[in-house]
Amino acid sequence: MAKTLSLKAADGHSFDAYVAEPAGTPRGAVIVVQEIFGVNSHIRSVADGYAAEGYLAIAPALFDREQRGYQSGYSEGDIAAGFEVMKKMQWDNVVKDIAATLERATAAGKVGIVGYCWGGAVSWVAAARVPGLAAASCYYGGAIPGVADLQPQCPVMFHWGEADGSIPLATAQEVSARHPTAASHFYAAGHGFNCDQRGSFDAASAELARERTLAFFRQHVG
Repeated sequence: MAKTLSLKAADGHSFDAYVAEPAGTPRGAVIVVQEIFGVNSHIRSVADGYAAEGYLAIAPALFDREQRGYQSGYSEGDIAAGFEVMKKMQWDNVVKDIAATLERATAAGKVGIVGYCWGGAVSWVAAARVPGLAAASCYYGGAIPGVADLQPQCPVMFHWGEADGSIPLATAQEVSARHPTAASHFYAAGHGFNCDQRGSFDAASAELARERTLAFFRQHVG
């Protein structure tokens, strides 16, 4: 069952969150973090997929800080518009919103976080700055190299595309080398390979990355 909730951050900011509930008792929870395209149909389907695996899945609308209800597709114009919203986002505020989402999610048990594109970087920052997360799976976060000096406080898994035009392979390898305790996986794919609504979608890589993430969450979340 899916629904939309309103959550409130520590500074009083209210934002929406898409919630997908499992059929039975949750084995834990997963925070699903959006790309620059908002909590759109793809991100909701990702949350639904984790709910089908037994997790309470919550996808917070982090862009509500700048443009409430923001959603888009994947055209060149959508990408440009999404970047403009993203550039206005501040890490301190993002951390507040993830912390509020975590507080809501803990009712289901341990909580993991998974993010894609911008959300991959959010997941990385949250692993370092949001206490209480059990695990973080970070997909091709283009902003990660700029905050690679952060030290995660929970187990981390990286997913990188070897043909990612946004993140040079050497840069991804450098980030992984700086954090040898993190599980780093490289795929013969480009940026956004997990999204089946994008031209860069790679089904084999997406399935393998999901299997790895699920195994990771089963180990650390439940």
